[in-house]
Amino acid sequence: MRVALFITCVNDTLYPQTGQAVVTLLERLGVEVGFPEGQSCCGQPQFNTGYRHETEPLVRRYAAAFRDYDYVVAPSGSCAAMVRDNYPRIGAKAAAEGRGQELADAAAEAVPKTYELTEFLTDVLKVTDVGAYYPHTVTYHPTCHGLRMLGLGDRPRSLLAAVKGLNLVELPGADECCGFGGTFAVKNAAVSAAMGADKARNITATGAEAVCTVDNSCQMHIGGTLARQGSTVRPVHIAEILASTEGNVW
Repeated sequence: MRVALFITCVNDTLYPQTGQAVVTLLERLGVEVGFPEGQSCCGQPQFNTGYRHETEPLVRRYAAAFRDYDYVVAPSGSCAAMVRDNYPRIGAKAAAEGRGQELADAAAEAVPKTYELTEFLTDVLKVTDVGAYYPHTVTYHPTCHGLRMLGLGDRPRSLLAAVKGLNLVELPGADECCGFGGTFAVKNAAVSAAMGADKARNITATGAEAVCTVDNSCQMHIGGTLARQGSTVRPVHIAEILASTEGNVW
């Protein structure tokens, strides 16, 4: 099978080590990973701000960039959900406006092959024990897009539970939003900060050394809030935990 990494904007710009961890992990599991350089933003910021028509070229670009691959793996529940949930809506709207089926066809091509990382591991590769080693106490925050739009459920937790040396502790109010929400954090900064503060206090109260999510956008918000509260808890993407081994802890 031909597998491509969709790095996403936040990871490409701020957290390139997450993309490197995904490649390290998948290659250890015997997967050859491609990286089409034609990939770009999935269009989520534009779409969520109401610029549907401006999102349309990015739908076409995504479909074209990954056309030659069987699977597209994203270390982001948020961006995977944008493709899977919103691309069909964009295509349907364009068709309803009498602008043809091109966008609907692009969405139909892109959606079935797009997977968030933990989905790909558990549903396609059929693994939960990936041979990882991470000797730390970790708590897990299920991000909103992964939890509600993709329905990841226990997939991330099952992968973390199989990591050698990892002590997984429960996070109070785990299913509550961290307050980021992309452009929501800009438009409603005070509310976003208050939600983040509640989440950070709950994380610190667990006694964990690290907090893990499947989205670095949420990790960025949580990590910044933890730092401002003086917490020593370290935010880490699940890919970096799963890529860790006894000889190389990320």
